[in-house]
Parts: sequence; structure tokens; C-alpha cells
Amino acid sequence: MIKRWKNSVLYGVLVLCGVLMVSFTATSQNVVKGRVTDQEGADLIGASVVIKSSYLGTVTNLEGQYQFSNLKNGDYVFVVSYIGYESIQKKVSVDGSATVNFTLEPSTIFKDEILVSATRAGNKAPVAVTNFSKDEISKENTGQDIPYQLSLSPSLVESSEAGNGIGYSALRIRGTDASRINVTINGIPLNDSESQGVYWVNMPDFSSSVDNIQIQRGVGTSTNGAAAFGATINFQTQTVNAKPYAEIQSVAGSFNTFRNTYKAGTGLINDKFSFDARYSKLKSDGFVDRAFSDHESFFVSGTYYTEKGMIKANVINGDQQTGISWWGNEFIHVKGDTHSRTYNPAGEYYDEDGKVHYYKNQTDNYKQTHYQLFYSQELSKSLNMNAALHYTQGHGYYEQFQDDDNDYHDTYYADYGLSSPVINGAEVTQTDLTRQKWLENDFYGFTYSLNYKKSRVDASFGAAWNKYEGDHFGNILWAQNGGIDNNYQWYLNDSEKTDFNAFAKINYDLTDKLNVYGDIQYRHINYDMNGMDDDLEDLIQSHKFDFFNPKLGIYYTINPNQNIYASFGVAHREPTRANFKDAKLDPSSLPVDESLFDYELGYEFRSTKATFGANVYYMYYRDQLVPTGEKNSVGYDIMTNVDKSYRAGIELIWGVQLLPKLKWDANLTLSQNKIKDFVEYSTYYDENWNEEYKGKELGDSDISYSPDLIGSSIIAFNPFKGFGVSFISKYVGEQYFDNTSSSDRMLDAYHVHNLRLNYAIHPAWIKEIAFHFQVNNIFDAEYENNAYGGNWYEQGNEKTWRYDYPQAGINCLGGVILKF
Repeated sequence: MIKRWKNSVLYGVLVLCGVLMVSFTATSQNVVKGRVTDQEGADLIGASVVIKSSYLGTVTNLEGQYQFSNLKNGDYVFVVSYIGYESIQKKVSVDGSATVNFTLEPSTIFKDEILVSATRAGNKAPVAVTNFSKDEISKENTGQDIPYQLSLSPSLVESSEAGNGIGYSALRIRGTDASRINVTINGIPLNDSESQGVYWVNMPDFSSSVDNIQIQRGVGTSTNGAAAFGATINFQTQTVNAKPYAEIQSVAGSFNTFRNTYKAGTGLINDKFSFDARYSKLKSDGFVDRAFSDHESFFVSGTYYTEKGMIKANVINGDQQTGISWWGNEFIHVKGDTHSRTYNPAGEYYDEDGKVHYYKNQTDNYKQTHYQLFYSQELSKSLNMNAALHYTQGHGYYEQFQDDDNDYHDTYYADYGLSSPVINGAEVTQTDLTRQKWLENDFYGFTYSLNYKKSRVDASFGAAWNKYEGDHFGNILWAQNGGIDNNYQWYLNDSEKTDFNAFAKINYDLTDKLNVYGDIQYRHINYDMNGMDDDLEDLIQSHKFDFFNPKLGIYYTINPNQNIYASFGVAHREPTRANFKDAKLDPSSLPVDESLFDYELGYEFRSTKATFGANVYYMYYRDQLVPTGEKNSVGYDIMTNVDKSYRAGIELIWGVQLLPKLKWDANLTLSQNKIKDFVEYSTYYDENWNEEYKGKELGDSDISYSPDLIGSSIIAFNPFKGFGVSFISKYVGEQYFDNTSSSDRMLDAYHVHNLRLNYAIHPAWIKEIAFHFQVNNIFDAEYENNAYGGNWYEQGNEKTWRYDYPQAGINCLGGVILKF
């Protein structure tokens, strides 16, 4: 506890220093203002005006005017953009106050930004937002998965089962996992319909085909697909390149990690067509034993452009084979145990001589292909529309060796609904066997949106209909003691889920300074399950949900450098397939839908040399499904509804240009995450080992997987053109992996530092040669960023069981990029 608060004080001091630097750098009095118009002299309201290589950016008001205050004398590059118009850059020399006007020309082609405009937060939306540009994504794409590339985003905690950020990786934002985070690609839902999660392992090297990302924290603005119950992440894939290009990326590093990426594009052909393609191959042994990754993927896109419209088709494919490492390591906290931090129990078995072996095909295998077709059209200067069809086909399995006698689960013929064979006159009830659990699914639907922007009004209407069809079945491949036909199917169940949503939102300028925001969403979900589960119990269920999610807020511009906002939003979320499965034998524990009431209050300040932002949030839940700390047979968190709970905190974000070539960006989240009047249910054994399951009142307790302190920092030094050094730090405070607030079931705080080097040259014969080298965990810290477990009681004494996911010590990744 003392250590935790010492770190809180340290980060608090850093924030104070940042605020002081912000104040110090905002002392000059020069004002640069002007208008942004089209060629006919009409004001462009809401045009973006950004000063390059600074923290300053603004949008034009109702008269098309912008203003920057407190600019020091010097040269600046202004970048001005507006949807439907060509962006321009202009060098401006400031020596006293000045007026600088900009005239934008209509774009000769329809811009790709329309694909995501309806599902994103605009410049004056009253929500907590982080945007990642293409250049920022490229810098972070050093070979690890997307959760690690987004690591520096506020309130985000990433984790890796393999220990090196490749393979099965995950993220949480404000303590909420991916099954509560709405994720879309070009406005099309990515979350799995049944688990509501996102499996980044199925999309290897996807970020190499991403143009920009927006993360909204909290309920955010309405979008398509799964509930936004803590955050939304919106990806926009590669946009138009006017000129032909080719690119080769190669990455190599620790744990035999290799990634090769090949990209090419035609540029605009006759100002009408463009085609882009990418192929990636990634391999890694992983830090944890047998937690290997063998992945490949491709992205193909073709677009037909007109001045007023666009037809675009994308194909996104991922094919992965990954060594199973779901179960974690049970020994790293056992005093005196000799198991290494890389120990992985998956596939472990013993021969007749007691010698340990590991089943070589203990793997997860899945292939997924996304097909997207978009049609966008400008209906008038103020109104445009976007429609999309999508289809995702997935199929795969995970394979396991089941020992007839191990510490985790004995394998009986009766478990598979089979009679025990008789061998040499004796009944044999157990056997070694190998099995596969399969999933084959189809996900398809359409999305539609209208976007209106004129004068004081910026409005969108959107709707989506999506359907999921999935088959779950299991096959036994081989049994040592016979009695089972090879490839025998012991269970089969199927499910259908239909999800319809519609939303309307408006941002209205009451005055030049005050904007009001309103947003309503309706969701209807119909979910049916049929057939027999893997435990031979019927899985026949039908569930319907209707949700109404209103949101409203205000955004006030204090002056050109400062603004504040406030918002309130409501979200509802249905349980997942795993939640229903885990409760199928106990109707009294059937999960119910959850409700979230989200209050946000934010402040932002920007100057040329510094920026500072603060966002205070209070998220109150009714019937929140929280992880118990235990996992089911396929690695999903077992969840339980709690009556009342909340997450409250403050997110601080700042950046300072310390010196002309030295920049510091950081963020810090301080929070409380509590369950009101929590009752713990555990198994109790008395002196005679009689078993009883009963509850224990714990009062207010901490929500699992919710650290109260998260901080990240990046100090970037660019001593000369083309060369950069970045020192990256991430701190995550103590977090519990069940809801009892017990120190026995707690992940220790950890502080990890990475060092990244970038160097780019531009010879005459090639567009660019770029080198990057990153040393992760440079100080070789021993830490775990995820765990699960639980407790029981023996004769009144509490006992704990736990499995942890240890992370790699010092390791490195380096690569080269050739751009033609």
C-alpha cells in the first residue's frame, strides 16, 4: 500500500510539473486569426485548422473564422482540412498579430472519411477521445499485437498469454475488457456476436492496413454493433493514395520472432480507380513454453471514385495457429517451487515410467475472412449517405490431449456419453484421448447512415441489421483404450443471434462558444441456442432484449486555447453465450442484462508548446457482470451479476515541448472501482470434510481487474533530421483478480520501461529506408499483467488457488521498412 501511494505521489508531481510548464509556455501575446472559405467565398463551418508540429488545433466557427492566441514570433506550418475539400498546408511567418485566410478547393474525388463519420465523435463532441494518426500507428507497429500498440492510450491495460505481446493478447480500458468495448472497422461491427469479445489473434498485422483509430472512453457516442460499456474503438482502413507505391517491412527479435509485410498500391488510375494490397507472415515462439504463433494475413481493397460518390470493397483475412497457453502458471508464487516462469501446463501428460511429455498439437487454429462493400454518395453540399454490406466467415478448432489421470481432470468414457469397453474381461472406465472443439460461423448484415452538416447543425442518422449463425461441435480423434470411433462427434449445438440498432445524433451550435449534443440509440437483440453442450446437457435457450440508450452533453469554448465539456449517457448490455452456458444447470443464477449510467466532465488546454487535459468520470452500474476470478473450460471468465457498483476517476493527459528537439507526452488515471455490499460465495469444508456452499458479506469491495492507478509516458528526443529516440514507461497499480479485495488474490503493481530508436533516410533511388529498434522491459522487471483464481475454506481457514501469466524480461524487436 505504501509503495502504491508513493507512486501516486510521483505521478502527481509529474502532472503538476506539466501544468506549470503549460502555464509557463502560454505567455506570448501574438494572435493569428482568419477565415476558411470555399472558392465561391462561402464560409466553411467546422473546418479543421492545425499548426503542424505543435499541440494547437481548432475548428472554424459559424462565420468560418478561427483564432490562435499566445503565438510566439517564428515560422509555423498551418494545415487546413474539411470533408469534401482538398487539404492545404501553408507556411506562416508570425511577427506580431496577423490575419491569414484560407481558400479550399473541392476535392476531385469523394473522400474516404465518410465511411466512419457517423460512428465517430466529432471535434466538439462532449466525450473523452484519443485519436491515432497513420504516422502514430506506424511508429507503434514494431511487431506486437494491437493491444500493445495502443498501450499509451489513457486508462488502458494490456496483457499477453504468451508473455511477449504476440498471439493471444487482450486489453482493458477503465477496467472493462474487450467484451464490453465496442469495436468497429469502417463502422462495421468487429466484436464476436456470442462472446462480444475481440480476438486480435485472428487479425495478425491488421494495423499495417489501418489509416487511423479513434478510442472513446465511457459510453461515448452511438455506434453499430456490441454495447459500448466502457469504451469504443473505431478503425478506419487504408484510404486513397494518389500515387503508386510499394513497401516491404521486416521485423525480427527475441523468441525467434519474425514478421514480413508486403504492401503495394496502384495510386489513382485515371482519377477513378485505386487498388491496394497487403500480405503479412508472422512467427514467434513466445516467451512462455509452446505459446508459439504461426500467423498470416492479407488485406485487399479496390475503390471506384467519382466527384460525388464512391464504391469501395475490402477483403480482410487472418489465418492463425497458436500454441494454447490459456491456463497460466500456478507455481510462480509457490515458495521454493522449481518451475520456471515460462512453464505452461497445456498438453502435459506422463508416460508409464512417470516421464513428462507435452502433446505437440495442443493448438488453437482459426481462419476468418471479412468482406466489406461500401457505397457512399453526396446528395447535396450539406447531406451525404453511406451504406455498407458485410459478411464474415470463420471456422476453426482447438485440439487437446486429455490424460486419463491428471491433476486437472480425469477422462472417463461416461463424460462423452459412451459405454466403457471391456478389455481382457475387465471394464475400462478411463482413457487417454485427443479431441477437437470446432466453431463454424457466419456473420452478415448491413449498415446505413445519413450525415447532415450545415450552418449550426451537424447531425447523423444510422442503422444496422446483423445476423450471426454459429455451429459448435466436438470430435474425438483417438482414444488409447478404444471403444470410440475415430473422429466421433460427441456434441453439437448451434446458435442464431440477430442484432438491430438505430441511432440519431445532433451537435447544435447555440452560439459561437456553446454547443449542445443529443444522441439516442435503440437496440434489439434476439438470441437462440439449441442442441447439446460438451457436458452432454441440453443448451436450449432463447433470449430477447430491447434497449434504449440516450446521451446528451454540452461543449463550451472558453477561448481559442481552452474548452470544457460535460455529458451523461446510458448504455445497456446483454449477457454473452458463456454467461448463459455457465448458468444452464442453475436457473436461479441465470444472468440478466446490465445497465450503465455514465457522467463525464472534461477540460482541455492547448498552446503551441504544451497541452493539458483532465476528464472526471463516474460510471454507475446496475447488475454489472463482473469476473469472479475463475475461468471455464475454454478460458472465458466466469461472471456474476452484482446489484450495484461504480467506477469513478480522473484521467489526466499532458504534453510538453521541453526543448526544440525534446518532447514529453504522458497520461495518468486515478480511480476507485467498487462493488456495493458484495457477498462472496465459496465452498466450505468442516472437520469431517463435509462440503457446503455459502455466502459471506464483505461490504464494499474492489472490482476485479481494475487498478486504481495507471500511468504511461513517452519522452521523445529528435537530435537531428530522421533520427529519434523514445523512452516509454508504463505503470499499472495493484489489481485484484477476484472481487474479495484479498491480497492473496492480487496482482502486484508493475513499472515497465521500453527504449525505441527510429532512423529514416531518403536516398535518390528509393522513397525511404527506415530502421527501428525497440528494447522492451529494458530494466528486466519480473511481473505478471494478468491472473485468475479463487478460494475455499478448510475448517475455517481460507485457502487460495491462482494461475498467473508471467511476462518476458528484457527482449528486443528490430526491423527495416523500404518504401518505393
